[in-house]
Amino acid sequence: MTDSAPALELRGITKRFGDLVANDAIDFDVRGGEVHALLGENGAGKTTVMRIAYGLTQADAGEIRVGVRPVTMRSPRDAIAAGIGMVTQHFALVRPMSVAENLALGRSTGLRLDLAEAGRRAAVASERFGIRVDPSARVIDLSVGQQQRVEILKALSRNCRILILDEPTAVLVPDEVDALFSTLRSLVAQGMSVVFISHKLAEVRAISDRVSVLRRGRLAGTVAGGTDEHELARMMVGRPTFGVERSQDAAGPAGAPILSIRGLHAAGTHGLSALSDVSLEVAAAEILGVAGVSGNGQTELVDVLCGMRRPTAGSVSVDGLELSAASPERMMRAGVGRIPEDRHASLVGDLSVAYNLVLERLDDFTHGGRIDEGRIRDHAAELIERFDIRARPEDPVATLSGGNIQKVLLARVISRDPRLLVVSQPTRGLDVGATEYVRSQLLARRAAGAAILLVSEDFDELLALSDRLIVMYEGRIVGEMAVADADVERIGMLMAGRGMAA
Repeated sequence: MTDSAPALELRGITKRFGDLVANDAIDFDVRGGEVHALLGENGAGKTTVMRIAYGLTQADAGEIRVGVRPVTMRSPRDAIAAGIGMVTQHFALVRPMSVAENLALGRSTGLRLDLAEAGRRAAVASERFGIRVDPSARVIDLSVGQQQRVEILKALSRNCRILILDEPTAVLVPDEVDALFSTLRSLVAQGMSVVFISHKLAEVRAISDRVSVLRRGRLAGTVAGGTDEHELARMMVGRPTFGVERSQDAAGPAGAPILSIRGLHAAGTHGLSALSDVSLEVAAAEILGVAGVSGNGQTELVDVLCGMRRPTAGSVSVDGLELSAASPERMMRAGVGRIPEDRHASLVGDLSVAYNLVLERLDDFTHGGRIDEGRIRDHAAELIERFDIRARPEDPVATLSGGNIQKVLLARVISRDPRLLVVSQPTRGLDVGATEYVRSQLLARRAAGAAILLVSEDFDELLALSDRLIVMYEGRIVGEMAVADADVERIGMLMAGRGMAA
């Protein structure tokens, strides 16, 4: 049952990083026995304000109260002493050590660790909080979900009464998300206070009692946990959001084929077949969506089309030009643009936004062996404005939010006006606003006449963007249909290998 008194209260929290105001007079509280979600786009200030609450970052202004008592958080040690624990996306566990040893780290008062006592304490904590872990298991042998439970248990074993979870589902599979939510419900039933940082609307609605929404560093409002997703999305982005419905004929009829694949075969790991007799076409002004459970050849198909993997048989042509054995550079020169699923691997985090925007065409900005820094900066300034990238040309890409990193990648690729776009998981891990922006850019390219092959594990995304769908299973195309005629149940059966291509 929710306690009406705040267990943790933040008043007027303000934090600046140079000219950037990350938090602008944020008021937030969480009560005993509730889950209070902190929702917002990437870069909205969610993590920053909770890092302040945990002592990892110092506020420029504002007050923190635990119960009714003002406290000063100089470090996580102060937060732990005040009963606050925090679990981030990046676990702070010593992987070769056991669960018990990890729970004992920082608590031992002598020069030697009493392993038997550490194991006993871990077992007691596991039983008390209903979080089942084997104290003797080595962390390196645990799944990601089990490691997260160890992190939560580590915080709780230090007399934590207020638990902050930063994007806790980002690294979990659906079964692990269900287990986490079960754990959280058990904890709040015991009077625990939980702050749940997320940008996933459905999960926030499923687990939270209240939701506070941050937008561009400011508090947009606090509402009940069951508030309609469309209202939450509106609060996040400050405007109506891109839904799954759209006019399928918005760009007019598709044109002549740009991409043609015939009888494509490719090997996967350990010599096994990854693609088997794949044939498809994507026309100008058309988006072909690729549906399928991860690991059924989608990644290998994208690799072939980007020049990262050579097929063992078959042909790939773009505008009639044979490219089945082409290098990534030749693919790019042939008018192929690629948005890979791992956006970080396609950018250099330590380099500036400006340099990342020209990485694939640096020769165009080099004269007489010298790089034209001025042209690179001007080019970056133009694309930053055109693609609404919230950064400066000189900012290292690693300092940007996920949404802005994806915008840098989009800007680099789309500014070359490619004939064919090969796009994989374009909105994975992005918040509502960034997702809306990325999808709108893909539809704009379609309207401009580009052919787009879209691989996504977000089925709503495929329905929202695609004109046609193919379904892949074990490296083969097992179904094809127009989105207007899509039968969701049949597609699900095909994805599970339980149907046959028409």
